[in-house]
Amino acid sequence: MTEDDLASVMLIEEQIYTHPWSRTIFSDCLQTGYECRVYEDASDILAYSVMSAAAGEAHLLNLSVHPRHQGRGLGRFVLRRVIEQAGEKADTLFLEVRASNRVARRLYESEGFNEIGQRFNYYPADKGREDALVFARPLL
Repeated sequence: MTEDDLASVMLIEEQIYTHPWSRTIFSDCLQTGYECRVYEDASDILAYSVMSAAAGEAHLLNLSVHPRHQGRGLGRFVLRRVIEQAGEKADTLFLEVRASNRVARRLYESEGFNEIGQRFNYYPADKGREDALVFARPLL
């Protein structure tokens, strides 16, 4: 992912989230040196991921697939690439997911993640806040 990709990334982000990340957040992730990847075909960005890694731990911060390409295995493909990247730098990969996001939870569980905790009132929601479930996957 580069700054030039952010317009396309934001179009996806704003389509799939009620409370999307801002362009500034993505820009900050790039400047900080996080693993920011886009997955594209010949002309369009289809998915993207953002991961941080430090002190033997990696954290998947964002994994998103364009709505037209959801349900076709692309999210699983991206997640597996993130797991590979994280394994080069960390022993464990962590993530948070909205408690209501059953599709993502099933994906993470099917790829070896286990729920290890909960963050109460973590995500903004249309009516207040929503809890996040914390998942972890060993990478050794």
